Amino acid sequence: MTRLSTAFSKSHPALVAFITAGDGDTAANLDALVAGGADVIELGMPFTDPMADGPVIQEANIRSLNAGTTTADIFAIASAFRKRHPDTPLVLMGYANPMTIRGGDWFASECNKAGVDGVICVDIPPEEDPELGPALRSAGIDLIRLATPTTDVARLPAVLDG
Repeated sequence: MTRLSTAFSKSHPALVAFITAGDGDTAANLDALVAGGADVIELGMPFTDPMADGPVIQEANIRSLNAGTTTADIFAIASAFRKRHPDTPLVLMGYANPMTIRGGDWFASECNKAGVDGVICVDIPPEEDPELGPALRSAGIDLIRLATPTTDVARLPAVLDG
């Protein structure tokens, strides 16, 4: 079983916590989330135009980017987290541009090296993902698609299988 599947197979609902990388003392905040009982942690990748996020996360993205956070920094944060917390699943959440700019294979490889368990890319639907999803799956990284209450029954299989 993977760390993610283990987190969701427990006898209680999983507590999934989110934090934006580079907004404040990320390492200390990640450690606090684990100490506080988070079963899974989503580490947000700051982006200049976080259109799927509300104002609080948008502001966290801006603070992080103003602090100079880069994709390399995010992978360093993830790698250090994995060393400190070998059993807590870590999911990167963000937008396509930073994930695909160097190619899906590069991103998937970096996720694998850093000990990332899963990726949520909010702006690539399964019908338009010939690169990132397959690269992540090939590297053993879970691709987590988002479904909403308005996702219809006809489209749901594509979202779940994508």
